Amino acid sequence: MTGPDAALGLAELKRLAAVAAVGEVESGMVLGLGSGSTAKLALEELAARIARERLRIVGIPTSENTAMLARSLGIPLTSFAEHREIDLTIDGADQVELGSLNLIKGLGGALLREKIVAAASRRMLVVIDEGKLVDRLGSHTPLPVEIATFGWQTVHDRLAALGGAAVLRTGRDGQAFQTDGGNFIADCTFASGLGDVESLQRSIREIAGAIETGLFVGMATQVLVGTATGVEILERGGH
Repeated sequence: MTGPDAALGLAELKRLAAVAAVGEVESGMVLGLGSGSTAKLALEELAARIARERLRIVGIPTSENTAMLARSLGIPLTSFAEHREIDLTIDGADQVELGSLNLIKGLGGALLREKIVAAASRRMLVVIDEGKLVDRLGSHTPLPVEIATFGWQTVHDRLAALGGAAVLRTGRDGQAFQTDGGNFIADCTFASGLGDVESLQRSIREIAGAIETGLFVGMATQVLVGTATGVEILERGGH
């Protein structure tokens, strides 16, 4: 376990976890490249390893922003047209449930592509700071649901009927936020908690126009947590 000084800031704790995750990368791998601030740290470390060790990898990005950053760092990219399976994905999360390692993702708006990449991966390493760990998903964080733009009002109403107060996400300009795929996102807050997440996920997917949820159930292989005392590695069902 790495032992940083207790005064280290949040960004440095996440960086420690990102460095540990990138340490799992081996030459010849196809990588899933996550999105968000923590994934950015992993990309920077990956680029440093490529330059330092002449590491041979290719990556499939989970967002246009990730693709742009990877290119600027000299990380070679590929696509599912060339590779149907991914060896390892490194990504962040908005919440991680202790024990189950189920996740909420999507506050950054890339949940659909992130889930496609995760589902195609042999292993998924999730990099977070300890503030993202929760006893139950849904506390203090809404559940993002990617929805079609056509008829979004009807999807909104049916999400509300499931008990989730749905709010259409807007951008800084006040207009509806659109994902890289051109869809909207409804952020759903469940006052009584998410309950049975597998059942909730099935119910949402049955709504016509609901494309994907930010619930990542049973997809994380390990969670690397940057803490004040070091990098802690969590396995499903325990440490």
